[in-house]
Amino acid sequence: GRAAGGASRVCERPKGRKEPGKMDLVPVRRAVLEANSILSSSRDSIQIYETLQTIKRYLGGTQSPPSLKEKEEFIHSHFTTFLQCLVSNLRPDWLELFQSDKEKELWDSFFLEGPADQSFMVLLDSIISTGPSFRLNKVIEVLERFLQRGGLSSLMWEVCKHQSQAGSLVLQEALLSKVVCLPDHLANKLQGGNHPAFSPQNYFPLLGAEIVQVLEKISESLRGGLDCSISFISQVLGKVCVHGRQKEILSVLVPYLVDRTQSDCIWQRMSWRLIESVPDRWMEAVLRGLVQAAPGPAVLSRLLGNLVVKSKKAQFVMTQKLLLLQYRHPTMALQSLLGYLALDSMRRPLLIKVLKELLETWGSSSAVKHSPVEQQLYISKAILICLSHVKDAEIESNRQELLISLMEGMKCHLDSNLPRVRHLGMVVAESISARITPEGPALKFQYEEDEEIRELKSLLTQRPEQALVAEPPGVATNRPPVTSSAVLKPGVKPCLDASEEPGKGADSDLDSDDDLVPYDMSEDKELKKIKAPAYIRDCIEILTGPEDADKYEATMDSLERLIRRNAAAAQEVKCSLCTRFQWAFDLGVSHDSPLAWLAV
Repeated sequence: GRAAGGASRVCERPKGRKEPGKMDLVPVRRAVLEANSILSSSRDSIQIYETLQTIKRYLGGTQSPPSLKEKEEFIHSHFTTFLQCLVSNLRPDWLELFQSDKEKELWDSFFLEGPADQSFMVLLDSIISTGPSFRLNKVIEVLERFLQRGGLSSLMWEVCKHQSQAGSLVLQEALLSKVVCLPDHLANKLQGGNHPAFSPQNYFPLLGAEIVQVLEKISESLRGGLDCSISFISQVLGKVCVHGRQKEILSVLVPYLVDRTQSDCIWQRMSWRLIESVPDRWMEAVLRGLVQAAPGPAVLSRLLGNLVVKSKKAQFVMTQKLLLLQYRHPTMALQSLLGYLALDSMRRPLLIKVLKELLETWGSSSAVKHSPVEQQLYISKAILICLSHVKDAEIESNRQELLISLMEGMKCHLDSNLPRVRHLGMVVAESISARITPEGPALKFQYEEDEEIRELKSLLTQRPEQALVAEPPGVATNRPPVTSSAVLKPGVKPCLDASEEPGKGADSDLDSDDDLVPYDMSEDKELKKIKAPAYIRDCIEILTGPEDADKYEATMDSLERLIRRNAAAAQEVKCSLCTRFQWAFDLGVSHDSPLAWLAV
């Protein structure tokens, strides 16, 4: 114990002596304490003015600037406290002590020229906590001047420069919330007396312009070899968009980015990083706004790069939510989104994947029956835009899947009792058929074209020239040649044989069906329309249901496998199975010793 006590005494600094670095900062603390005391009690205008001038010295810009350590001590440890003292002692008679405008401007200068982040927080917190009074009106006036003089860009730039510093995350979260929610705070506080500068229609375009100024500073910093972070700007953008203000902020930000990324690779990478750094919880709102704000797929590609390949969240939003789960986006947004997927070789596999998923939804009888017609129209537009971007080689490699989707979707739509749904199915089916068999007989339906159908067809014909891939000359195909007038209609009769009389029939000259060329079915495979049951109970339901040889055949094909996989379950329903086997045999369904399966 004595040794420990001796060690502690050795480490103790003699009383009355302080560390050299801290001794230099004592005058700063003493000056701030004296200033707070004078501002709280004095009514002498000269004394108050001289006190403010003394403290203003620590912000710089005076004839006797402080040392670097003194300035840092004041800003990091005393500036917020001093601003709060200024606000708390603000009274009408206090400002009346100042005669000249210069003296009156001195009070405002601490908020307008000091560190923007601390000034902003003190001003907004004071507004939230202060009731109707002269003090509230004065603080609101200073906050409005703060916004007009570019205080938000200074605030965001300070965060970007020091974002990696320890202990700054709490301040960043507070600033992020206050910056984005400022119109809400002011509207709640001022109610009907709110100022136009604080309305969302004016504030968020201003915030977008301030973000542009910060991006310019980041660009200059990067060119100068200095490091800074863009993630705080991404968070501001994401939170603004998730609050539903995409249009206001992107109407300013997107045109500027479009212009700067056109010929500047640094700005392109900044734009990519800006969107990549948006937190996943806000990514959907940002992408939805960008897809609608971008004037075309080429611009969207410059702004996003290959984000859809790098980010799983972005991929889900752009290939699932915006196409399959939402249907209120304008046609231009669809063209930008799908054109963006088609513009790069790394993104084209996603275009093919999207086309298959769209066709799967288009061919779903449940979706056709229960989805709103507007959503079916939206999916039809997306399919036609995809077809306008898909290359012939990609069509050929997925021909069989597309043909299956065509047959299933065409049946679902033609079975609908809504003429509009049937017409949508006809237009899409014609378009798919034309791409699957460009040199073969085309599928053609008879319907009256209206504005909606003409718009759908225009989506297919407005295909970019760079997306067209001509087949190389001399490549032999098995498709029969056909003229442009040859069409295939449902229920068409086969062509006349050479031995038949072509003029037979009174209306033969008017019946265009006689000139039709049938599809070449030599390479087609039989499609199984009956889905095999997955459980033994499903087999019993089919065998005990209405007599259907095709369903019985599919059931018997899978029943042995199901019984061998789960013998215990088979024993429970043995009697039901034995009863139904004889019915299956009566329908001509033949299998070797089905009763032997139950003996397993």
